[in-house]
Amino acid sequence: MAVLVAVTDSDEGTPALDTAVAEARRRRTGLLAANLRLAPLDTSHVPDDVETTVLEREPDVEVGQHVLGLLDRHRDEVDLLVIGMKRRSPVGKLVLGSLAQFLLLNADVPVLAVKTPG
Repeated sequence: MAVLVAVTDSDEGTPALDTAVAEARRRRTGLLAANLRLAPLDTSHVPDDVETTVLEREPDVEVGQHVLGLLDRHRDEVDLLVIGMKRRSPVGKLVLGSLAQFLLLNADVPVLAVKTPG
């Protein structure tokens, strides 16, 4: 089995990756890192005992749909999705369209939502 993490360019990306690495180590499983960043994903800080595969974003595919597509393609491997989540005001919680909200509502595996520190 494996842990899939959605790593974005935003402040939520790094804590999500760090948490996913810790979770993969705890579960003694592999890590699939969905690189949603514009630049290559640096996994040099990931410990050697965590087998890590970086999955690059498909061009012209909406980010949420891309992550759901990865879950579908790796359905026999992935048993947890890790995402970053920003703190939002009560008014902000009413706004739809958040990637985290989309994935929480549509993923067919358990989702671990990681808040940014602070």
